[in-house]
Amino acid sequence: MSAQGALGRRTLIRAGSLLGAGAVLSACAPESTPATTSSKPAASGGGGRRSSRTLLVYFSRPGENYSYGDREWIDIGHTERVAGFIEDELSCETYRIYAADPYPEEYDPTVARNSREAEADARPQIAGELPDLADYDTLILGSPVWGSQAPMIMRTFIESVDLTGLSLYPFVTYAVSGLSGVDDDYAQALPGTTVGEGLAIQGEESAEAAPAVREWLTSSGF
Repeated sequence: MSAQGALGRRTLIRAGSLLGAGAVLSACAPESTPATTSSKPAASGGGGRRSSRTLLVYFSRPGENYSYGDREWIDIGHTERVAGFIEDELSCETYRIYAADPYPEEYDPTVARNSREAEADARPQIAGELPDLADYDTLILGSPVWGSQAPMIMRTFIESVDLTGLSLYPFVTYAVSGLSGVDDDYAQALPGTTVGEGLAIQGEESAEAAPAVREWLTSSGF
């Protein structure tokens, strides 16, 4: 975070309150199609994962953020903005990660907490129920880059769900670090998961990220 990484939409089904009580699982669809929760496809073969299902998962923090060496207050986190563009492009479902102990709205206290969690190799608790990934074969996973890596709560997530056999496509928002090896970190932590090409969007430019998101999704085969 600081100069090393930035702090860092539609909700149809809410599994708790926005700040502390839960994550969000919602249907997402292209602008031309009404957003609805579709029925599950039939299982393919002998009870394995069901095919052709993509889940978008992200963690994002609004509030006071780093901005070109200064600070700015944002009501929508940079990662959430990028996730919104992904929702615009894909027919998928979305799960938003919330911390059971919400991060501060102010920047410096969040930097300090992140440093403590990273040094302790902590696994911050996630609010609400985690998604069942048995119905999905592809995961798009997004977060900010904090301190040159994904926030520790992302470790909590990938260690708390079964990603075996899935294809994972990571995206991040950042200040100066770019992707910062987040894709490699996931690949190392998840040997049973195929990690595809990652996308890195500078946080201050997240509102204009739609073309980059579209290009990334296309090149990744979505």
